[in-house]
Amino acid sequence: MNKGHTLQIENIKKIYTLGEVDVPALNGVSINIDKGEFVSIMGPSGCGKSTLMNMIGCLDKPTSGKIILDNINTENLNDDELAKVRNEKIGFVFQMFNLLPRLTAIENIELPMIYAGKNNEERIKHSKKILEDVGLKDRANHYPKEMSGGQMQRVAIARALINNPAIILADEPTGNLDSKSSVEIIKILQNLNNQGTTIILVTHEPDIASYTKRKIVLKDGLLLEDQKLNQINIL
Repeated sequence: MNKGHTLQIENIKKIYTLGEVDVPALNGVSINIDKGEFVSIMGPSGCGKSTLMNMIGCLDKPTSGKIILDNINTENLNDDELAKVRNEKIGFVFQMFNLLPRLTAIENIELPMIYAGKNNEERIKHSKKILEDVGLKDRANHYPKEMSGGQMQRVAIARALINNPAIILADEPTGNLDSKSSVEIIKILQNLNNQGTTIILVTHEPDIASYTKRKIVLKDGLLLEDQKLNQINIL
């Protein structure tokens, strides 16, 4: 594997069987993403975006082809091994935030470190630092219901960063936010990327994609477009 590639996707296909009918969701997609890239993935509903994200995130396996993530070939991993890769190598940011309502901001952020077996002192210290990095130092002990959508998404980003993953996988991270909060979240992602974090962002909004450095477009399970962008930077 090329040492520069954080993610290598080789001719992956995914076929779902519905009754007696085979439905192809991905039909031979190959993509390389290097360390430090900021990539948006776009395409109409049903184009294969969600399927591709599930494959990259080790939530599902391709019918054929291979995915190599941070030098790990995920092809023959069992469920426990895939879960370990997910927790250590991928930080997820979802449209619906996916925070646990009964946990405070800092407790939500700590969760991946608990799964990784880190000790209590280390978890608290690191969680406070990351919370400060996303501008929520004063919200550490607030519950999700006490925060705005933009603040909840910042907590979700902090949680995604906590184990220093190889890739941040952001699925429509601004989909539930107003335009001001959306810009704030994109600015955080741009700052993280400028510090070297590799980010893959799924969006259906061209203006959100314009804040990334590379745009990939899928259509009917195929790679339609892959181009570098003159990134719009948020000052």
